[in-house]
Amino acid sequence: MSHPWLNALKVYTHPRVVGMLFLGFSAGLPLLLVLGTLSFWLSEAGIARATIGHLSWVGLAYGFKFLWSPLVDRLPLPFLTARLGKRRAWLLLSQVCIAAALLGMANTDPALNLTHMVFFALAVAFASATQDIALDAYRIEAVEMEKQGAMAATYQAGYRIAMITAGAGVLWIAASVDPSEATYDFRPWQVAYTVMAALMVVGMLTTLVIREPEKKISTVTTEREAHTRERFAAAGLHGWLLTATAWVYSAVLAPFIDFIQRYKWQAVLMLALIAVYRISDVVMGVMSNPFYQEMGFTKDEVATVSKVYGVIMTIVGAGLGGLLVMRMGVMRTLFLGAVLSAATNLLFVWLAGRGHDVGALVFTISADNLSAGIASSAFVAYLSSLVNQAYSATQYALFTSVMLLLPKFIAGFSGEFVDAFGWANFFTGTALIGVPVLLLVWLVGRSQTSHHRDTETQRNA
Repeated sequence: MSHPWLNALKVYTHPRVVGMLFLGFSAGLPLLLVLGTLSFWLSEAGIARATIGHLSWVGLAYGFKFLWSPLVDRLPLPFLTARLGKRRAWLLLSQVCIAAALLGMANTDPALNLTHMVFFALAVAFASATQDIALDAYRIEAVEMEKQGAMAATYQAGYRIAMITAGAGVLWIAASVDPSEATYDFRPWQVAYTVMAALMVVGMLTTLVIREPEKKISTVTTEREAHTRERFAAAGLHGWLLTATAWVYSAVLAPFIDFIQRYKWQAVLMLALIAVYRISDVVMGVMSNPFYQEMGFTKDEVATVSKVYGVIMTIVGAGLGGLLVMRMGVMRTLFLGAVLSAATNLLFVWLAGRGHDVGALVFTISADNLSAGIASSAFVAYLSSLVNQAYSATQYALFTSVMLLLPKFIAGFSGEFVDAFGWANFFTGTALIGVPVLLLVWLVGRSQTSHHRDTETQRNA
């Protein structure tokens, strides 16, 4: 008889789970190309630091994607939707747009035409955020709940590989064709970004190979939308006005109303948990690179450790998180991830006392990334469990926006905290702010158990 953990591992051979590896690569590739890697190019081209800083606002497209997520959820695309289905159609369109915009960046010298470069970078960010919306909806609808952890794990693995490709890979390609690094030359960057545009084919081919998921829309949702349309008609709306009003309600308002109606007062607890679950890692992460620099670690040391040990441990952690979701359930794995995320921040207190110790850096980054991988897989699986498949794209985009808002705001004060209290107190503080997260996970777990029990009682009555 085979071991239960070996049986659980079989989930990673599921075709849709394997497909998420390549779709994750497609999602992770554009991010650094319009943020970190682009800033390196602009700096080499002689663009002012203040201007480079302002251009980082291009990344805000990812934070506001919930604004157009209703269109991805409900709007069919001419020609493509009829042949590919709604999710695959939006995926393919966004991937083609990313590749085209990357080619535009590749053929624009920022030293000569910065305005055009900004335009193409914005196009990449917007299309990439749209791909994220469609991809999250596909992932939620493609497999049942117990496989969501594995889908998240393979997605993260592909995403991390893509970030290495778009970071270190671009620099390596540019350096290999650069005749002299002493002076700025546009051509090496043109070659590197053209290669990145070509790599978007990985996502396009995967989108064409995978099957469109079957949406499971509940009778309650269908009846509620039909009843709302009848109320609009009774209020005197007819023809195109009735159609437009009903569409806006079902695409924009219904996703939020649905979430509140399904969970009632428990929705407040759930949104609070979503808002703070990653707070320890986000707040600590902003100051990690300045910390490494002050400890005397070189750029090569930090890059090697974070890109090798860090990425390997993140992928291992994500895979382990997917298995734990299968074996232990989402809430228990979520609790474990929160404990590990807070606890591993204390390792940085230890590292601060060690100073320039590469072995200690390897251990700290490895442990931190392992815990982050476990927590991320559990968190993505949890968010996926809250989504009504009738509104997959819109609700998930809202959750991810809520997830970033408070941690990013608090992280903005992290430098002032370090200046006032020092590194050891800062890292201890980031561990302590993870303690309320444990309480929220416990409360949400209890409330969801009560919610499921009440739902079963009503169903059997």
